Amino acid sequence: MAQFGELESNARKFEREFWSGRAMEDMEDRGERKRDSMARVFAAAQREWREARRVGVGDGGQMLLDRVDRLMQAQISRELARASKGLSVLATVGAAAPFIGLFGTVWGIMNAFTNIAAQQQTNLAVVAPGIAEALFATALGLVAAIPAVIFYNKFSGDLDSFADRLETFSDEVNARLSRRLGER
Repeated sequence: MAQFGELESNARKFEREFWSGRAMEDMEDRGERKRDSMARVFAAAQREWREARRVGVGDGGQMLLDRVDRLMQAQISRELARASKGLSVLATVGAAAPFIGLFGTVWGIMNAFTNIAAQQQTNLAVVAPGIAEALFATALGLVAAIPAVIFYNKFSGDLDSFADRLETFSDEVNARLSRRLGER
């Protein structure tokens, strides 16, 4: 999940280029070659912008802005789906591991009672192995679950922050396109 650091780094680089004062036309096709999410969101807008310039913009450009917004939202959804790969595994481990540990705990306690019944004694030597198994199973479940939940929450928060960043960028691109349409 080191990808979130890379996503942020690539986004910062692309935003610097985007806000460097260069015309949007000078940035054409850069997003399609880059492997970062923000560039691909921009490329979706840029493709529609180029097509509209080629065929002409009617109605003052509002339909164009709506199409560009829908295309960027669709690309954002694809980017977030790509970035969230692996989160479901963490969620599953975090949710299931305590129950697997609990199952092991029940199994170990059942073994302890079975040993008591078989030996008809209740001393520590008879009970200890089953209880030890139970505690070990519980510990393994927690060892798996705790980090999984922590990392899931961390990465989920990172993904939410990145989603907000992409949404904000999308709004900025739309505003910039709107300004360009107003200049015509």
